[in-house]
Amino acid sequence: MKDTFEAGMKVRREVLGNKHVDSAEGKKDSFTEEFQEMITRYAWGEIWTRPGLERKTRSCITLAMMIALNREDEFKLHIKAGLNNGLSKDEIKEVILQTAIYAGVPAANSAYHWAQEVFANEHL
Repeated sequence: MKDTFEAGMKVRREVLGNKHVDSAEGKKDSFTEEFQEMITRYAWGEIWTRPGLERKTRSCITLAMMIALNREDEFKLHIKAGLNNGLSKDEIKEVILQTAIYAGVPAANSAYHWAQEVFANEHL
């Protein structure tokens, strides 16, 4: 279990960046510690480390799901992660367009606004 956690933390830092991970770790307390460790072990250590999909593809899937589920904060976080994984702004735009068909135009419209905010804050 320790190996999965360590592998997950490595991938989590590579994808989300040290600043985000350090912030999340710094906010961890006795109430949230087990949840943070579960995310690191399972999402990052078990799923994101699998060889079946490239990280870019995993980022596209994650972005589409965050749009469909209307998860603004996670969508914004995963735009940055997608950029870290090699996605371009144009590829992110294509993910949003694709989700408009399958998740709905209002969801994609919100995603465009969220993406513009992230791109403006990141000076992209």
